[in-house]
Amino acid sequence: MANKPVEIVQLAGDAGKYKANLTPGNYLIRSFMAGLLIAVGGALATVCSTGLENTMGPGFKSLIAGAVFPVGLIAIVLTGMSLFTGDTMLIPMAVFQKKTTWSRVFNAWFWVYIGNFIGSLFWAYLMAVGPFSKGGSPEITVFGQNAIGIAQAKTLPYMAAGGIGLWSAFMKGIGCNLLVNLGILLAISSKNMIGKFFGIWFPIMAFVSSGFEHSVANMYFIPTGIMLGANVTWGQFIQWNLIPVTLGNIVGGFIFIGAVYFYSFKKELSTLSPT
Repeated sequence: MANKPVEIVQLAGDAGKYKANLTPGNYLIRSFMAGLLIAVGGALATVCSTGLENTMGPGFKSLIAGAVFPVGLIAIVLTGMSLFTGDTMLIPMAVFQKKTTWSRVFNAWFWVYIGNFIGSLFWAYLMAVGPFSKGGSPEITVFGQNAIGIAQAKTLPYMAAGGIGLWSAFMKGIGCNLLVNLGILLAISSKNMIGKFFGIWFPIMAFVSSGFEHSVANMYFIPTGIMLGANVTWGQFIQWNLIPVTLGNIVGGFIFIGAVYFYSFKKELSTLSPT
């Protein structure tokens, strides 16, 4: 069983209204867990993809990473946690439907972004002193070496390219969150758990395998590498990845999904009964 497209948009607005009315403390708790859960998917992708480029090729390595990464978003959506990238679409959708205000949007984004960062950093530290190092010692496992390589690959090429590097990170952010929020809408479309699972899984697999950039995932990937000794500073991470990717994520979720889908069904929404 599935909801009709116009019903999906209406339900997305209802979800955004609900999220807009949470308290700062609730935002922080839910977003901490969401950041942690995205990091769980990132850590799993790191482990499962380690060494595959040497045996199966880089394309298969990306496919495997993409196939396991969605565990985080599946858990977030099904358990009601708060993820910044999803909230760039859901809460503005409530504004478009006159169910909340822009001030509540920015308030939610602020607290959720902070909570996601804290949750991601917690899991980064857990992995750095746990599975990615040998007994917590300075000696790094093969998975930790892969984590270092991922952190450097998500920062250093953009730095080397300069302005076009920032533009590349921004565009990758757009592509990522377009697919992330498409997955969220597909989850809303289904009325059963299996449908929600696959609705989320395919678009998330597509964004990871394609090499797009997710701001919250990068709050895990790059700090983990830094903690393990990657040739990346915190300032470089923020300037050359986190800022442009975050801006791209906002555009991808807010404009390419939230605004596009609302205006596609705006007239039909007026014929539905309020929920």
